Amino acid sequence: MSDPLLKYVAENTQTVLWNDSADPKELADAISWGAVGATCNPIIALTALKADKEYWTKRIKEFNKENPTATDDQIGWAMVEELSKNAAKLLEPAFEKYNGRNGRLSIQTDPRNFRDAKALADQAEYFSKLAKNIIVKIPVTTEAISAFEEATYRGVSLNATVSFTVAQTIAVAEAVERGLKRREAEGKDISQMGPVCTIMVGRTDDWVKVEAEKKGILVDPGILEWAGVAAFKNAYQIYKERGYRTRLLAAAFRNHMHWSELLGGDVVISPPYGWQVKLNNSGIKPDLKSIEKPVDSKILQTLLDNFEEFRKAYYEDALPVSEFSSYGATVRTLRGFLQSTHDMEVLVRDILSPNPDK
Repeated sequence: MSDPLLKYVAENTQTVLWNDSADPKELADAISWGAVGATCNPIIALTALKADKEYWTKRIKEFNKENPTATDDQIGWAMVEELSKNAAKLLEPAFEKYNGRNGRLSIQTDPRNFRDAKALADQAEYFSKLAKNIIVKIPVTTEAISAFEEATYRGVSLNATVSFTVAQTIAVAEAVERGLKRREAEGKDISQMGPVCTIMVGRTDDWVKVEAEKKGILVDPGILEWAGVAAFKNAYQIYKERGYRTRLLAAAFRNHMHWSELLGGDVVISPPYGWQVKLNNSGIKPDLKSIEKPVDSKILQTLLDNFEEFRKAYYEDALPVSEFSSYGATVRTLRGFLQSTHDMEVLVRDILSPNPDK
């Protein structure tokens, strides 16, 4: 195998690679390894701004000079928009090649609006106009499900995020289908729309591990690494059987199985840059049809028998929409996104109004 491992897989399966970062330097490398898309969230955006602090400090000061009444929060979001537009340009060739199904840059709606479907749909529509190849993230909360239908109806390609369970993926797919059908009924174009629904497989693992710790449940620790993979494989089979036009996307890497166990299907896998480097250097011999192979029955049964939170993640009807916002993995992730949104505002404040006591 002369090509990098990721490129080899991208060229020999229908599974596509997206880069879990909008950092232009990382994205350029990922594209050379076969990446045809990129994802971003408040944590990733903040990390990208800090990674090139000299440049973004200059841009923040310039923007402030041009927009003297802008708040620190508004300036932070303006930088996220600029970061996203810069990254989107790198993906334009893939966008044209795949007619909009790939070649997109994900930008996330403000997590503070997770209870406000109208605000999410409106911001999604606004973000979608930043560049022709933008895809917009909306969190899969109880209140946001209607936003998936409405924003899709308005022509926005969506990436469902803050999603960990089969139930969430189905609610998203059904809402997107409703939006697409409304557009079709009115003769509106959907030919370049490319919706995806994320399962944050590593965060599914994390939440099951929290349950194990809280309840003192002892199982072979390796079993806990399979929770997200099992949920993803189950959702994939359901999506395939029902013919949903949304693709599944795997994100939030914790181990190589979040890539190596999900190959071969019409899905997206979005590892962070560091994981892409590890995978290319790993020497793993990938099974190019691994997504079709079920999780070992003993592992699956151990998870189902012992972990209520895994049952909620795995079974289609185990987590009602009314409980999406209160599901532990949802709350943990939203808290992290909310904190990063706050930290981005602090970053801007420290640049424009540095603490005089220091």
